[in-house]
Amino acid sequence: MYIILVYDIISQKRGTKLLKYLRQHLSWVQNSVFEGNVTPSGFEIIKSGINEIINKDKDSVIYYSFESMSYSKRGVIGIEKNETDSFI
Repeated sequence: MYIILVYDIISQKRGTKLLKYLRQHLSWVQNSVFEGNVTPSGFEIIKSGINEIINKDKDSVIYYSFESMSYSKRGVIGIEKNETDSFI
């Protein structure tokens, strides 16, 4: 499955911790935005880790999951913050 994940974390300490955690599992796209291919079980692990880091009363994490990226295109207007060849 393909995941796009964005977050808004109030605490800088939790934000830094979440950033480091997500970089282990997904590709960093730009400030607070990640994407990548993961297995369903891998995504459950990611969500579990997020739940341990964030404060559910103050922070927000939004994700979009896609079974297939066959009918999708990715575009960038302006600079590419994290250039990599692993994108669709």
